[in-house]
Amino acid sequence: MAADNSVRYAKAADAPALLAMMRELAAFEGYLSAFCVQEQDLLARGLGHEPAQFHALLAESADGALLGYAVLVEIAFTYDLRADCRLKELYVSPAARSLGVGTALMQAVLVHAKSRGCGRLKWDVLPGNENARQFYRRFGGQPDTGWEAWVSPLQ
Repeated sequence: MAADNSVRYAKAADAPALLAMMRELAAFEGYLSAFCVQEQDLLARGLGHEPAQFHALLAESADGALLGYAVLVEIAFTYDLRADCRLKELYVSPAARSLGVGTALMQAVLVHAKSRGCGRLKWDVLPGNENARQFYRRFGGQPDTGWEAWVSPLQ
């Protein structure tokens, strides 16, 4: 990532820009029509509030333009009494790809998880997204073949 770009934790004032990028990701991943998050949700659930339900890291240029983001949630403890850190979203705007933004975000994610005492970092990859698989392998990531993902919509 260029030296004049940086990664930091999101603040309440970042809600509009973060929400816009979240919508871009929802469109890319095919669930924009079901996307319900609003600015007030980001504010009430994490940005500027502790304890937060989520943490967001932002990559930005020297002029303050948002280049990408990562959203993290924690599962308080598991079998070894250490939290799981879950990378819910990592997104880099198309114009900022191949500039090291994703790498800088992922490094910040790892620092965050370690600073919180987490035992693992987990995430999902869309089937067929080979670029994401190659990217995550650079950080020691590998498919978890011991489990398969299941979901049950609750209505």
